[in-house]
Amino acid sequence: MNTDPRLQKQVEQHPYPLMFATISGAHLYGFPSEDSDFDLRGAHRLPLGEVVGLTTGAETVEKSGIHDGLEIDLVTHDVRKFFGLMLKKNGYVLEQVLSPLVIQSSPEHEQLCRLALRCVTKHHAHHYLGFAATQWKLFQKEEAPRVKPLLYVYRVLLTGIHLMRTGQVEANLVHLNESFRLPYVPDLIQQKVEGPEKGTLDRADLAFHAAEYERLVLQLETAYSESHLPEVASCSSEMHDLLLQIRLGSDG
Repeated sequence: MNTDPRLQKQVEQHPYPLMFATISGAHLYGFPSEDSDFDLRGAHRLPLGEVVGLTTGAETVEKSGIHDGLEIDLVTHDVRKFFGLMLKKNGYVLEQVLSPLVIQSSPEHEQLCRLALRCVTKHHAHHYLGFAATQWKLFQKEEAPRVKPLLYVYRVLLTGIHLMRTGQVEANLVHLNESFRLPYVPDLIQQKVEGPEKGTLDRADLAFHAAEYERLVLQLETAYSESHLPEVASCSSEMHDLLLQIRLGSDG
């Protein structure tokens, strides 16, 4: 992809070597507004001395702000923590690893992409059900309900259903809806993309979306119960070996 040099600059200024950095958030999900910030996510490599010594390095690095006119939110985890999250049935980190919007990659990232699909289990459904419930509560609490959290609800539920049915991680709502064909999704996306980041909804539509939320939650629960995905990840040993390869290959 053609990378904005301002994003590349933030990655290059990271205090630790990066295994990878990708774009997440609304840009990955297929509905960025003109004023959407850029969510950069990835994994960094702590030097060996900052892992085994008395003084340890930062497991998580967070940096947010406006850089050269672009709002950027950068969050990375040390590879050990990141691998642990992948093995804890966390769909969010799988989406980051497999994001097609790559700012920086490495041979180790390519290996991790191949392992990521072997981390998928049927119990990832709980991640998506929980995430959807949280987003739905946020949506309901707002005096002026916004399009953005509602799109996040639909994106999360469709990603979870698709994952349970196919074993494939797809985070882009536009691509997901090519299969689900929910007629209201393109209009919601258009409203979000063409409007401001905090664009609101007509309250008359709330009852309809509440019914759709309940319907899709039931679909995800059914997809979970019928899924043929494995109960546990099958790549723990390979991820252990990859972590050792990364650690011992570092210059710490």
